[in-house]
Amino acid sequence: MREQIIGLITPLSAVIFCVLFLLIWKRGKMDNYVLAFAATYFFFTVGFTVTHLLDTASSYVFHLTQFFYSLSVASAIWGLTRRVGQPPYLGALLLVYGLSAATLAVAVAVSADISSRLIIVNTGYGVMYVIGLMSLLNAHRREAIDRFVIFMHVLLAAQFLIRPVVTLMFEGSIIASEYRESIYYSVVNLSLSIISLSSALVLLGACIYDQMVAVREKAELDMLTGLRTRRAFEQDVIAWLEKAKQEAVPVSLVVADIDHFKAVNDVYGHQTGDNAIAEFGEVIRSTIRDTDIAGRIGGEEFCVLAWNCDGAAAMAMAERVRRRFGDRAIEGMPEDHRLTASFGVAGRDEGEGYGRLFARCDAALYAAKQGGRNRIVHDGKMDKNNVVTEWRGEDELRAARA
Repeated sequence: MREQIIGLITPLSAVIFCVLFLLIWKRGKMDNYVLAFAATYFFFTVGFTVTHLLDTASSYVFHLTQFFYSLSVASAIWGLTRRVGQPPYLGALLLVYGLSAATLAVAVAVSADISSRLIIVNTGYGVMYVIGLMSLLNAHRREAIDRFVIFMHVLLAAQFLIRPVVTLMFEGSIIASEYRESIYYSVVNLSLSIISLSSALVLLGACIYDQMVAVREKAELDMLTGLRTRRAFEQDVIAWLEKAKQEAVPVSLVVADIDHFKAVNDVYGHQTGDNAIAEFGEVIRSTIRDTDIAGRIGGEEFCVLAWNCDGAAAMAMAERVRRRFGDRAIEGMPEDHRLTASFGVAGRDEGEGYGRLFARCDAALYAAKQGGRNRIVHDGKMDKNNVVTEWRGEDELRAARA
């Protein structure tokens, strides 16, 4: 009776989780890894149903069960690794499944005892989870929920590799026709129920956490440019400057301002001004690296923290932004009209905080404006390294270094 109740509750709960993940994916507009979680519980439901409804004496039942459970495991691994930007190693998972399926076929052909079949298929699932675990451990994310996910992965791998062997040590051999009356059948039912529920709760927690982060990040982004707002930018920069201090990593700050922006609003209107701001934000976003931080800190003023970047490299990055923006046509302006931007650059001095660094960088921007605009000015701290403090192109920089 207990097995029948579990046999009903487990697939029903899996269907509920499948639908729940589908709703989270659809309504929350989340990444496809959530869809993979839904697929995980769909395939799990099919595999569980096959095992518990079809005649286990039939040779094809274990092949069907292995196929759908393997799809369930692969979907979970794909979703979890995609969530943290790691490779799922689908080729390795396919190889494990192929080897397990071939070994299972031999076991089915040579003996009616299903003990070996159970060890073969569960070992395959366990190895798959070990592969997924190795990929997850290489991820840089280490929030509390990520540690829960890794811990869950360890438990899944361990129970698939250990549980069958331990159970069968007490059970001995199992004939296919007597499978549903065996101790193993009771243990696996209870185990799958616990695993299904606990895994779903962890995955749901990961989805909820990611949704909260997405909402928070969206609130911290400037709607016009997609870059950080001033408040969010300064909070992140302060934290990253502290990290740079601890790790002895060079960082530089770049402040940029669109030239004659008030005239753009006055002559072409505020919508065209907004188009110019959005275009400049897009140029910055497409030019900087993933390790850099960019924000809109004023009306037409932007700031970038260049990570692991000295003053010369920051000037080179600013020059790429300057040239690319100068080549962009702005919607609402005549086709032959182009806008320019001025830049101030400052490398962080030892022990320097954000306030002092920004003040030096802003002073360099003011000097660029006073010097004729459409240029990059360094705050002058790097003259001893033979880097020019005013730069209007890469040719000038190369000439100064020669």
